[in-house]
Amino acid sequence: MSPFLFWLFASLTVIFGAAVVINRNPVASALSLVASFLGLAALFMSLDAYFVGIIQVLVYAGAVMVLFLFIVMLLNLQAEERRRINWLAAAGGITVAVILLVQIAVTIGRFEAARQAFPPLARSTDDVWNIGALLFSNYNLPFQIVGVLVLVATIGVVLLSKREPR
Repeated sequence: MSPFLFWLFASLTVIFGAAVVINRNPVASALSLVASFLGLAALFMSLDAYFVGIIQVLVYAGAVMVLFLFIVMLLNLQAEERRRINWLAAAGGITVAVILLVQIAVTIGRFEAARQAFPPLARSTDDVWNIGALLFSNYNLPFQIVGVLVLVATIGVVLLSKREPR
């Protein structure tokens, strides 16, 4: 992956991660988390960890965030009220963040291996096939039990969220 794409995806991940915390609307915050997960998946893909990147998109950006959005919408959460900013706490947080950033920059500057590119990973076998074979041979029963538990939890959420007629 070119350094430009790395910095693009890394900056998108950090920006949307900050938007999760900054947004006062829970739905916008959850959607920012989805965008952050997608940037993280692109970074995994750039490291030739294709399985982890796809799982990141399917499980986290797909299933978990859909559940978060359903919960937020079922609870009917409103945007948080604006309140006064504690400038002393904000200045302290910014100071700590700047000190951490300077420390990271100094450490990378002095550490020779941190400035070199990663060597390509050795591709010996297909990791998806190995994980699938292991999952459906040695761990077939726990896999099926988790599937039934997720189905029961989904049915429970639908029944609990069903509104009673007035």
